[in-house]
Amino acid sequence: MQRATPENKDFLTPEETIVLFVLSRRKFGEWLRKQNTRPMIVMVGKRKMINRTAFQEYLCEHPKLRRKI
Repeated sequence: MQRATPENKDFLTPEETIVLFVLSRRKFGEWLRKQNTRPMIVMVGKRKMINRTAFQEYLCEHPKLRRKI
């Protein structure tokens, strides 16, 4: 059985989110520390997981998190 790729997962780790959406690590880290009450962030034990579909919608409205290329 193969592991699921980030494109196929419903919930992503912060590192997977950064890589998949080509985000700035610094900006995303700051955003993640401030966004504890957002519905797209789910706590699993002490780990923060990001709901991929909700984050995609948020990113369309707030593209400033993306890394400048």
